[in-house]
Amino acid sequence: ARQRTAAPAPAVERCGAGALTAPGAMAMWPWLGDPLATAQRRADLWRLLGPRPALPAPPQGELLRRESTDACRVEHWSLKLNNVEPVPALLLRPLDAPPRGLVLYCHAHGNRFAMGKDELLLGRPALLSPAYGEVLPAMGYAVLAIDHWCFGERNRNSERAMAKRLLWEGKTLWGYRVHDSLTALDWALAQPGLANLPVTALGLSMGSTMAVWCAALNERITQCIDLCCLAEYEALLANGNFDLHGEYFFVPGLCAEFTAAEISALIAPRAHLSCFGRDDPLTPPTGARMIDESMQQAYAALKAPENWRQIAFDCGHQETAAMRTHVLNRLRRVVA
Repeated sequence: ARQRTAAPAPAVERCGAGALTAPGAMAMWPWLGDPLATAQRRADLWRLLGPRPALPAPPQGELLRRESTDACRVEHWSLKLNNVEPVPALLLRPLDAPPRGLVLYCHAHGNRFAMGKDELLLGRPALLSPAYGEVLPAMGYAVLAIDHWCFGERNRNSERAMAKRLLWEGKTLWGYRVHDSLTALDWALAQPGLANLPVTALGLSMGSTMAVWCAALNERITQCIDLCCLAEYEALLANGNFDLHGEYFFVPGLCAEFTAAEISALIAPRAHLSCFGRDDPLTPPTGARMIDESMQQAYAALKAPENWRQIAFDCGHQETAAMRTHVLNRLRRVVA
């Protein structure tokens, strides 16, 4: 997530349902375990994201070039995911065998607007080396990454200007980004050899938030692995650190209808690993604890307590070696 100087903390009573403790999940979310009611909550979340730049037909792609590295085969695509502009994408495939899983890789922010999807291949300072684009194909994974709006090859417009313009039009930049991510996944699952694979959504910082929202909104995603961003909104409001996030992060009316925990609960009972640093200002311990307490109750209510795990690390806003170990161990469960 984009970090800025925090504003003084306002007086806060609530953000959505619940205070700074977690009441019973079923009491908070009566939709839990009811497929029709859960689908309605997903529709409610989509509504808050505003109108999407949807296509009248299924997404399409043009393969621009292929190349091979020591780790994988790299395909460069231009995808038609929305009705505004083409979306550059990377699709990595294992070298010597068909893929046994697909990772939807969600890149971070960090004000590195020139990077985007290339984070998958090049890494970034907040991520451990080697980059995930080297590690995941070696584990048998195909990996999809796109340039989000205003990043990488789409770095033509100011993020702030686009966020403001879309708000004037009754839309949201976050909604546009989530739309492209999930439409890209639809495209990938229509490609040869990928249709029936288990899907993992993975990302750090802004990518963490994207992984959570994508998994919450699309049941085709088998599991979510989020790094360094998932904390309850109310805790961020209470300490003022909400202002460390960029404008894209804020969806009008969200806190009147949802907590971060409820969004995460839409993933349950599918597997979800959430990792954070104790010294990360974007994941204050109180906010992380609120998520953990709520998710433990939600997963227990759905009789899948083993599918939720939150792990705290002695670090700030960064991936550590221990964090990477837990991520890879969770991924091995899918391809084993």
